[in-house]
Amino acid sequence: MTLAEKIDQSETRVFTTVFPFLTNHHDTLFGGKAMAIMDEVSFMAATRFCRKRLVTVSSDKINFEKAIPSGSIIEAVARVESVGRTSMKVKVEIYLEHMYQEGRELAIQGMFSFVALDENKKPIPILDGMELDD
Repeated sequence: MTLAEKIDQSETRVFTTVFPFLTNHHDTLFGGKAMAIMDEVSFMAATRFCRKRLVTVSSDKINFEKAIPSGSIIEAVARVESVGRTSMKVKVEIYLEHMYQEGRELAIQGMFSFVALDENKKPIPILDGMELDD
């Protein structure tokens, strides 16, 4: 399997309805909840990619481009963006769908970095025996 095929197969999509308990005082998706959703879906994609123990080590610039109102449907899409020896970056995009309208639009995006760890919590290679070039 090539690296590109492995990336394609590990892409992860999660849908959620934005109910009022997920919102802030503006009746829009609370930013902290959005970040938690992004971290979780990026973790799933990263784990599906390498099937190793991973920890989040950073989140890069997260852009909240559009407020997501209560009563919306969101789709979080995570895809491996780059792979190093012991770390990887996963890009996450959250799309907004209004409940009673067609279409969707990009609302939030960001990048999450993960490191693979062994049972002693020491960094280990992300990929075993696979070249990083296609």
